Amino acid sequence: MSGTFNEFGIDGGPAAKALRPKVYVFSRHISAHVAVKIPEFEIKYLVATAIALKGLGGLIFIFGSSLGALLLLLHQLFVTPIMYDFYNYDADRKEFAQLFVKFTQNLALVGALLFFIGMKNVMPRRQVKKKAPKTKTV
Repeated sequence: MSGTFNEFGIDGGPAAKALRPKVYVFSRHISAHVAVKIPEFEIKYLVATAIALKGLGGLIFIFGSSLGALLLLLHQLFVTPIMYDFYNYDADRKEFAQLFVKFTQNLALVGALLFFIGMKNVMPRRQVKKKAPKTKTV
């Protein structure tokens, strides 16, 4: 699925075609359990948002920013349950095992991002120490 983001095009490319049924099933599943109707939207905007969040978040995260980690976390929280919909398959099918493994890997990434954000906020910032003025002796 990761190679499908290469050709975005006007309609969202292969990624939009692959995500359309998954988003439909996910929104129907959420609507049934939460009793809130998810509004209709163009899949190409979802693909563009996912690319932007992952690209910008990854670039900023490289420099150790919490903002980059938050963008990546937002990407993971929205994309993971849609892309890896193991809950739509029976446990004895091959697709279930593959999707469940990828889902749990992304869940581990969410935990790592939360850990990074937490550690970044807990660690004290470096403070520049002022040198004590030397006393002059006569």
